[in-house]
Amino acid sequence: MKRRDFLKLAGGVVAGAVLSQPALRFLETLSQGGGERVLAGPESWVVSSCQQCTGGCGIRVRKIAGWPVRIEGNPLHPINRGGLCPKGLGGLQVLYDPDRIVGPLQRKGKRGEGQWQRISWEEALSQVASKLQALREQNKPHTLLVIGGQYRGLMSGLLQQFVQAFGSPNYVSTASGCEGTPLIHYLMQGVREQMVYDLENTNYFLSFGCSFLEAWWSPVRQLYAYGHMRQGRPVRGKIVQVDPRLSVTAIKANEWIPIRPGTDAALALGIAHVLIKEGLYNQEFVEEHTFGFEDWTDERGEKHQGFKNLVLQEYSPGTVSRITGVPVETIIRLGREFGETSPAVAAGERGSTLYSNGVYTRMAIHALNALVGSIDVPGGVLVPREVPLTPFPPVKLDAVARKGLNMPRLDEAGTTRFPLATSVIQALPENIQQGKPYKPEVALLYYANPCFSRVQPDLFRQALDQIPFIVSFSPFLDETTMFADLVLPDHTYLERWQDDPVSPSLGYPVFGLRQPVIEPLYDTRHTGDVILELARRLGGTVAKSLPWKDFQEVLRFGVEGIYKAQRGYIAGNPSEEFWYRLFEKGGIWAPSYRSFEEFWEQLQEKGGWWDPVYQYRDWNRVFRTPSGRFEFYSRTLAQELDRLAQQKAESGQVSLEEARDQLLASWKITTRGDLVFLPHYEPPRFIGEEKEYPLHLVTYKPMAQAGSRSANQPYLQDILGPHLYTRWDSWIELNPETARELGIEDGEEVWMESPLGKIRVRAHLYPGAMPGVVNMPYGLGHTAYGRWAKGRGANPNKILGKEYCAIGGLPAFFSTRVKLSKA
Repeated sequence: MKRRDFLKLAGGVVAGAVLSQPALRFLETLSQGGGERVLAGPESWVVSSCQQCTGGCGIRVRKIAGWPVRIEGNPLHPINRGGLCPKGLGGLQVLYDPDRIVGPLQRKGKRGEGQWQRISWEEALSQVASKLQALREQNKPHTLLVIGGQYRGLMSGLLQQFVQAFGSPNYVSTASGCEGTPLIHYLMQGVREQMVYDLENTNYFLSFGCSFLEAWWSPVRQLYAYGHMRQGRPVRGKIVQVDPRLSVTAIKANEWIPIRPGTDAALALGIAHVLIKEGLYNQEFVEEHTFGFEDWTDERGEKHQGFKNLVLQEYSPGTVSRITGVPVETIIRLGREFGETSPAVAAGERGSTLYSNGVYTRMAIHALNALVGSIDVPGGVLVPREVPLTPFPPVKLDAVARKGLNMPRLDEAGTTRFPLATSVIQALPENIQQGKPYKPEVALLYYANPCFSRVQPDLFRQALDQIPFIVSFSPFLDETTMFADLVLPDHTYLERWQDDPVSPSLGYPVFGLRQPVIEPLYDTRHTGDVILELARRLGGTVAKSLPWKDFQEVLRFGVEGIYKAQRGYIAGNPSEEFWYRLFEKGGIWAPSYRSFEEFWEQLQEKGGWWDPVYQYRDWNRVFRTPSGRFEFYSRTLAQELDRLAQQKAESGQVSLEEARDQLLASWKITTRGDLVFLPHYEPPRFIGEEKEYPLHLVTYKPMAQAGSRSANQPYLQDILGPHLYTRWDSWIELNPETARELGIEDGEEVWMESPLGKIRVRAHLYPGAMPGVVNMPYGLGHTAYGRWAKGRGANPNKILGKEYCAIGGLPAFFSTRVKLSKA
């Protein structure tokens, strides 16, 4: 970059803003000199891990004169092997964001007005510790609410350790929408984990709404797998994308199957019908490793319907075609291809499952993997091995904490309302405002912005007003932080120590190390250090449960478990992988280090650790169900319903059968009998009468936006919608036929309205949108979060209705109908 070009950019960044001294010094340094050289000094490189999304990619950061100037992929990291997506490449804009919070803030005016005053860390910590100590002295530790976002590893464990030691049951995750697939694996395999789809080795990938080339778990890794599947081996794999929208993944697939929103379960069951009727399923695997395929009789002599007869009787291609809109001949062909191409794998994620029938849709899709025997085999669905971090010591509980932990959760996760949920963030606003089961007194927010990212964000703001004291650890003034009483800003991911045990990884464990590439630019602190300091100030059993002096000590404590496991290797060149696998299969382990200090130094030098050996067909680890098999008929779900019904019937007011029926009705499950425990098609529920609101609204995540996290990065705003040449603004995608019927022209601004409200947005005609469906990218429409994000685009969450797949407490983001009118 030439000096004059940089000065133009810097002028735009600084205009109207007051930067802290470190950033000003950096800009002044870059503006000195001439010609092509804008920064002089020694060059150095630091390896770390990206945190722009959940991918867990390794990065190398180039520094000149001590200043980070470039990010690129770490070629030694097994997840990305030197590749990096646009989000990772743009990470410096997080570090140098002119709107970062530069130190602790205390609210001066009313909540949301944005009036703040700087205070010292000592003042801030004293206030928080005093509020928390008062809760314990009043025997109200349960009124502490901690809301956490999408992060993992030791930081997640540390926060939960603190909350439990304090005595609150209320650690609530905003990532509850990501819990659907692990829940299905729990119901059908007894393993509540996000499993691995071995796409590099599969020959047929049937994707139900997985945007695996844009915004799935690790876009870079999926792109690598895509290239290997299509060109990196003798057998070229086939990809079929089932989706109401022609996404990037659908464009790159061999075939796009448009489908009516919310009907994916029916299509999966129609494919199962073809597999079973034509004898294309793996009979050996089904007979030896599954339960509930055939009709069966229980220990009481009662007969039960099996998956086979259900599918053959109810889901013929003709029936399924009428439900889904997919032609009969296509359903038959897909079934034959899936059964005749081995290995084949089916996956259902966000695009197909964020409806009110999400649990049963996921069950139907996963059942296809069992039918063709693609469970725990190369090219199939794998159960990942965990990174062997040292587990935290048992929490020490005093009488106050034990009493608090016995109180019900604020979000009702694990209750009869949401029986299989671990967190239900979307239930909080209503419960807080109603004081049900009680009102929280203190809220701590880490990596969470529910006043933007949740359905009907205004309800969250109203709920926050009911909480007397709110603390945010955000480095930025996002929508939720604007309603905080105190802001204790964290470092950015380029300034802090953190671990990143990558999940779902590659089947075998992968660990990334995040280390500072520069000393903190501002007066910020690692949130882990703040939590540990609060524990020390609270004293007693809380302090004893968190005995570390800082988070770097926690990190070394956890990593020591990897060292003591005596397996795996420091990240290295791809050519070394062959030898690692060969050595371990022969029972040989040849590490490159001789002590923990050497291991720690090499982690910092190379950026990670992995154990690239996976033992297939370890059935005791893969199937932990009551039957010890893959369960088409979920006995886990049956046992949970029986347990809850028994509790309800013990009141003496209803019989056991009436209790079961009432529970199913409360979860809005329409079927009864054996179908409740089998994969089946539940018609989705929609908010808004079809006559008044004729269009389905489906939101999606483009690669340039990691949910709501990247809207404050101008580089990513500039490449937002390349397929429509759109940037720095939101849009909706309309099928040209639908647009013609409504009289809407390409590029015209329209009002999109649901029963919950309306937003103004620009319409683009897109042949890849199905008739009757409106597609809209998610991630813009901020009312805060800095100059690059505020006031740009519209947030579709404002008009989404609150609907659930209640049994798992899962959000149904795609359950809202809308109508359009000219603006």
